[in-house]
Amino acid sequence: LIFAHVRATTEGSLSDSNCHPFHRNSLMWMHNGNIGAWKHVKRTLCIGLHERWFSCVGGNTDSEWAFALFLDVLDCMGYDPDSAALNETGFGHAVLRKAMLATIKRINALIADIPDKGRKEKEEALDCRSLLNFAVTDGHSVVCTRYVSSMTDEAASLYWSSGTSWQEDKSMKGRFRMERRDKGADIVLVASEPLTFERGKWTLPRYNLLGAPKTNKSNPTGDWVIVPTNSTLTIHKQAVMIHPIMDEYYNPNPSYTRSSGFAVSKGLDTTEEGKEERGVS
Repeated sequence: LIFAHVRATTEGSLSDSNCHPFHRNSLMWMHNGNIGAWKHVKRTLCIGLHERWFSCVGGNTDSEWAFALFLDVLDCMGYDPDSAALNETGFGHAVLRKAMLATIKRINALIADIPDKGRKEKEEALDCRSLLNFAVTDGHSVVCTRYVSSMTDEAASLYWSSGTSWQEDKSMKGRFRMERRDKGADIVLVASEPLTFERGKWTLPRYNLLGAPKTNKSNPTGDWVIVPTNSTLTIHKQAVMIHPIMDEYYNPNPSYTRSSGFAVSKGLDTTEEGKEERGVS
């Protein structure tokens, strides 16, 4: 299991201590995006943490403080992140997903509690929208989120792909693609941007009740599947499960259209809609 992250700073200085992934024992964490109105909620978030998780932060990014909040949430749920037994056997994918949802809920609550007088900066409305593409693993399972605290905006892009092997494309040296020799999945990749060059083949699938993508006859060979906005993606024993995050920003209408403008402005959207808005073909 490998976590890799290329950091473009939104909050915090350029330093090794601010580089992802962050870890505590077997738990490893990454974040792509930002916590909305960060300087207005940072102090409150820090004060609300148990001393153990407050003290484990070594950098000054909102991403690492979000990890500390996740550890605090996990601890409050009765799963000690420092438990030798849990770090050996794993916390369980359901526990990790529940803690992830609770972490997002606490971040949203902190932002909602910003006083009205603090919601303006230089006479401009404070932007409280968060882009929370989180990833956490305990070495046994992986839980990722694609999330934005908005009813009208798209989240930062997120894709997944699975197959039996990751091979160099024989027709194009230096390029790779996912091979599928059977229905099994020996490899599962999750990335903010597709790692292959099959442009124009990325699709937003329809999902069945179990979270598995339905067959897309218009694109049967595309390597990458887009994770829907405001969803969790869970990987356990090479099985991929996708669940909607059903909070105040959830819309059950599958044809509901969101704007990619916010994520594009942050440089965090690579969907077809986002590229069209930026004039990229």
